Amino acid sequence: MNQSLTRREALISLTSVAAALAATVAGAADAKAMPHVKPGEPIAMALSYFEDVKQVDPKKFPTFKPGQTCANCLQLTGKVGDEWRPCNLFPGKLVHANGWCKVYVKKP
Repeated sequence: MNQSLTRREALISLTSVAAALAATVAGAADAKAMPHVKPGEPIAMALSYFEDVKQVDPKKFPTFKPGQTCANCLQLTGKVGDEWRPCNLFPGKLVHANGWCKVYVKKP
């Protein structure tokens, strides 16, 4: 494929890329302003969410294995290394990276 872009097409492409980048940066800023999931909330209780994996009782939650945390769960999104990050299971809220819930799925 040897197609050349017109000046107008190039400008539209650059504008689209700039808009996407701006949206990504704004999304990151919004994520920091989102509320944290509190373990006492109904959805957190339904999913047995713990802010600190050390509080998980393996006898009560036999699917729990040492080393499982929100930080290495498939559901966690956001910037690696952040203490609080978005989770697909808790839309609009942040979970602690060192947390755990019974819907844990190891990242591939």
